[in-house]
Amino acid sequence: MYTHAEISTEPLPKDATDEQKAKQLPDPSGYMLLVGLPTIDEKTAGGVYRPDQLRDQEQVASIVGFVMKMGPDAYSDKKRFPSDPWCKKGDFVLFKSYTGIRFEMHGQEFRLISDDSVFGVVEDPRALSSIRRL
Repeated sequence: MYTHAEISTEPLPKDATDEQKAKQLPDPSGYMLLVGLPTIDEKTAGGVYRPDQLRDQEQVASIVGFVMKMGPDAYSDKKRFPSDPWCKKGDFVLFKSYTGIRFEMHGQEFRLISDDSVFGVVEDPRALSSIRRL
């Protein structure tokens, strides 16, 4: 454990490495998963610029993310998950829009979601072209 005096309140320098930034990400507790959200492109495939507000809305409503860390109890409940875990670290997963606890670090959005919030694993999220509600 750290004492208050050992924790630096200084932000990372602008030239901080990805490894230094990654160390600042929270470790999920319990049944939670830390998921990184993909960055929304500034332009559409047709070359049309997306306004900042639209990109922000798309980011918040995102349904796909990259599993970065798993809590110590994720998928350990054999009654809820009698076979194998639904996903693993390094998978792209599908979940409901607005699921979990959202936060931003170093200009990137992340979510902490429950292990049972995962609806599927996607090999290549770039193949998802649109979201339609049924």
